[in-house]
Order: sequence, then C-alpha cells, then structure tokens
Amino acid sequence: MMMKIGEILIRRQLISEAQLNQVIDIQTSCHQKIGELLLFQGWIREDDLEAALREQYWRENGYWIID
Repeated sequence: MMMKIGEILIRRQLISEAQLNQVIDIQTSCHQKIGELLLFQGWIREDDLEAALREQYWRENGYWIID
C-alpha cells in the first residue's frame, strides 16, 4: 500500500495533522498537489518535500527498509 505524502510529512514531524487537514480543504477547491500547497503555505521547505517524495517512491517500489 502506498503511503501518502501527508502521512510521510507527519511521521517526519514536519507538519501537524491539523496543517494537513487545512491543506486538504484548500486542495478541494484549487486542485493543486498537497506538497505544492504546503510549500506555498511556508510550512515545509522544498528539500523536505523532495525527501518525502523520495521516501514515498522508495516505499512504493519496495526499497524502503527502515521504519
């Protein structure tokens, strides 16, 4: 099962669940990606997003061992 980017960012303690929920609410009206919205809000840095996307890719493709 693929881990969503928001879950990864919460696990890394980069955002809170409240921040994720707020961005999801915004996303329903503007249809941007969660990561882009979090960057726009200034809640994460670009390198945080890149690392989380890399982790998501690794998990999806069976390369992620540490949990």
